[in-house]
Amino acid sequence: MAEEKGKVYLVGAGPGDAAYLTVKAYNLLAAAQVLVYDALVDAQLLQCVPPDCLKLDVGKRGGKPSTSQTEINKLLVKYCQEGKQVVRLKSGDPFIFGRCTAEIEALKASGCEFEVIPGISSALAAPLLAGIPLTDPVLSCCFAVLTAHEPEVLDWEALSRLETLVILMGGQNLPEIVHQLGRYGRSHSTPIAIIRWAGTPSQQIWTAELGNILEQTASLSLSPVVIVVGEVVRLRKYLQPEKIYSEHSTTVKIFSPLAMSSNLPLAGKTILVTRSVGQSSQFSDLLTASGATVIEMPTLEIGPPTSWEELDRAIANLSDFDWLILTSTNGVDYFFARLTALGKDTRALANLKIAVVGEKTAQSLKQYGIQPDFIPPRFVADSLVENFPEDISGKTVLFPRVESGGRDVLVKQLTATGAQVIEVAAYESYCPSSIPPAAELALQNRTIDIITFASSKTVQFFWQLTASKFAENIVKTYSDKICIASIGPQTSKTCRALFGRVDIEAEEYTLEGLTQALIKWATNSK
Repeated sequence: MAEEKGKVYLVGAGPGDAAYLTVKAYNLLAAAQVLVYDALVDAQLLQCVPPDCLKLDVGKRGGKPSTSQTEINKLLVKYCQEGKQVVRLKSGDPFIFGRCTAEIEALKASGCEFEVIPGISSALAAPLLAGIPLTDPVLSCCFAVLTAHEPEVLDWEALSRLETLVILMGGQNLPEIVHQLGRYGRSHSTPIAIIRWAGTPSQQIWTAELGNILEQTASLSLSPVVIVVGEVVRLRKYLQPEKIYSEHSTTVKIFSPLAMSSNLPLAGKTILVTRSVGQSSQFSDLLTASGATVIEMPTLEIGPPTSWEELDRAIANLSDFDWLILTSTNGVDYFFARLTALGKDTRALANLKIAVVGEKTAQSLKQYGIQPDFIPPRFVADSLVENFPEDISGKTVLFPRVESGGRDVLVKQLTATGAQVIEVAAYESYCPSSIPPAAELALQNRTIDIITFASSKTVQFFWQLTASKFAENIVKTYSDKICIASIGPQTSKTCRALFGRVDIEAEEYTLEGLTQALIKWATNSK
């Protein structure tokens, strides 16, 4: 068989939201074997790659340890030479301050095939999303794009004569920008706009004049921002939809097209969806279709257990068991992945009956061509024992579960009926190391109306993440402003233990049921 040939794609991610990806960029992400991505790439884009794609964060962060350009070059060459399809994902457009030259030179020197895929640059997208045209027949016949990362190397005398400037990476050097433009003749009354996190639900905009912008932004962290200087900034109030623009407000929510329709039940609501890393956006899609603005916050990482020994032993002796019980999609995926790794397939389960908890778990099982023998009428573990289809006394049950353990009610109830339950670690859950920037900004700015939780672990890890990031627990700090929504009784119990309350609980313990509960709550609120 011919050896597979690797290739590196240097891909522009656009300004933020996945909606601004090009079709080609999306298709390349969907087929990527290795993803090498920058710090400003939106976390939602990481969901576009296959589950087994190797994801490498090489983002450069000011003042913090960062991956060197030399090391990035080596990674691209290494995986390409291994025959991998590598996506090098860069914020905006790769050829606009994307540092592609060094990477391309390294790839060419090593004989690696590569291709550059354009993206929408924030230099163009941010002003547009803020309602600022960069050209105008009267006010601006041209514009210049520059980076103020090193302001001392710029020709400020020449730049100050141009009608419109678009400045990237200038947040930390805003005082120097204002000083240099004033030094070379720009009026203190020249309009200026600062656009932070353009193209995300946490987009913020400040408009002022060169003479007072420093006063307005004195206590703020301006990163990442796009700065626009010129008379065209004054056109913003005429070119923004009335629902969005406010002359006296510096904070602007980005509404999805659906959210602009006041007829949709969740229109005007910003919902923070806590979920697992890599989980599909099915729930977010349901909410967006109902008019909501959705911000996703991964609060749960899933990985293999510390040892496969127990699960491997159980799989080697499947004939010893009468029932296999699976209570989550993670349990299904890791069990069958290990079954395959040990050289077995679904035929090894021929003499086993299988029970699952939850419709999503059943759907995951069906992807392996198996119809469960039993699904309890209510989508919770408590309902499984109550409605079990046969006398399980004396039967042996295999229960692959999360290594750190969860609720013991299922094991206790099965054991109480006389069954022998063998628990084995199939996967482990972890708390992510950070909060995505868009979610962090929305929490800080108190622009969130609802937070949703689909498991007790997402509640616990959200609490852990926010407690480490903010001085006070963010939910309790503005409890009167935010609604806590839970998928079911156990998740609600954890919400009450940590937050002191829960405002919405789904009647049917599914994502569809939680969506309907949110719609009902929003409708009653109106």
